[in-house]
Amino acid sequence: MSKILELREKRAKVWEQAKAFLDSKRGEDGLISAEDTANYEKMEAEVVSLGKDIDRLERQQALDLELAKPVNRPITSKPGGTDEHKTGRATDEYKEAFWRALRNKNSFDVQNALQIGTDSEGGYLVPDEFERTLIQALEEENIFRSLAKIITTSSGDRKIPVVASKGTASWVDEEGPIPESDDAFTQVSIGAYKLATMIKVSEELLNDSVFNLQAYIAKEFARRIGAKEEEAFFIGDGTGKPTGIFNATGGAELGVTAASATALTVDEVMDLFYSLKSPYRKRAVFVMNDATIKAIRKLKDGSGQYIWQPSITAGQPDTILNRPVKTSAYVPTIAASAKTIAFGDFGYYWVADRQGRSFQRLNELYAATGQVGFKGSQRVDGKLILAEAIKVLQQKA
Repeated sequence: MSKILELREKRAKVWEQAKAFLDSKRGEDGLISAEDTANYEKMEAEVVSLGKDIDRLERQQALDLELAKPVNRPITSKPGGTDEHKTGRATDEYKEAFWRALRNKNSFDVQNALQIGTDSEGGYLVPDEFERTLIQALEEENIFRSLAKIITTSSGDRKIPVVASKGTASWVDEEGPIPESDDAFTQVSIGAYKLATMIKVSEELLNDSVFNLQAYIAKEFARRIGAKEEEAFFIGDGTGKPTGIFNATGGAELGVTAASATALTVDEVMDLFYSLKSPYRKRAVFVMNDATIKAIRKLKDGSGQYIWQPSITAGQPDTILNRPVKTSAYVPTIAASAKTIAFGDFGYYWVADRQGRSFQRLNELYAATGQVGFKGSQRVDGKLILAEAIKVLQQKA
């Protein structure tokens, strides 16, 4: 039995024990004592801890599979020939020149090779192969990218046509006129906002041949940029950054307003579920903060079943009302007027990556402290194309 499956079964068992304990300790008024609450929260904390262990092992397993892939392809044609000719930033010459330039400020011999990837601000666009590494790293750090639709733009704003209202059919009399009923269209414009970070590396570490500069930059870029991206995609106000789904303007539609500013009921979660039109529910996902999930774990449906259920199948997420649930630290916690839960098809949120991420080596800025700076930047925008595709639950004011 694999370790992941073993942990999943253990997690499910602990959760069943926690539910049984909670049910056995409820009084006639439906409440439990402070001591029993503390014991239950210990069980719940173990469920959360096991879930994090499972996620960590699954990421390790995915990485092992990636690293186990063959590093080259079998020869299927005549030796000495190549099936494809790499050009531009995909060439080995450009990749080698890029990393030599970042490691060594005096690499004048490689400047010609880098000219094809020089951006308008003096940095170098990352090689194609490394850019794919960055994108994959961003997806690991940013849960929103795994849910949204990702598009690539070259320059300028991208206009996306959206059907605002649809035409209808009508009953007509024999030989009677057929009323006109056209679809109404509008446009959503997706541009590009600049997101940048500065990475500092000591000169000693940089000159150490053992130090993997490529892996370090990819990891740090993903951690920093991914966090700010995810925050904007959830709560961004559209001013200098993407518009988030929880923003009052351009965000998701309000599905339910809770009766309390500090609590949730199962009926309100049900109402949110059914406030979303049926076609969107087929691919819908719940997204909320960990603290909100903690409150929902205690809720039961009309048949006495807890609406939150842990996953016991590898690669499958936990569910609420049989729909996947994801968590993010950037979703607001339960508080007065806060929008605490989003439910919908996040494929209607479009993330637009402006083609090309840029890195620039800064030799003099941190020279006094014996460090070299690396400026990494990208241009990205995000907008919800169809507001009705995602519904949110808002706490009482």
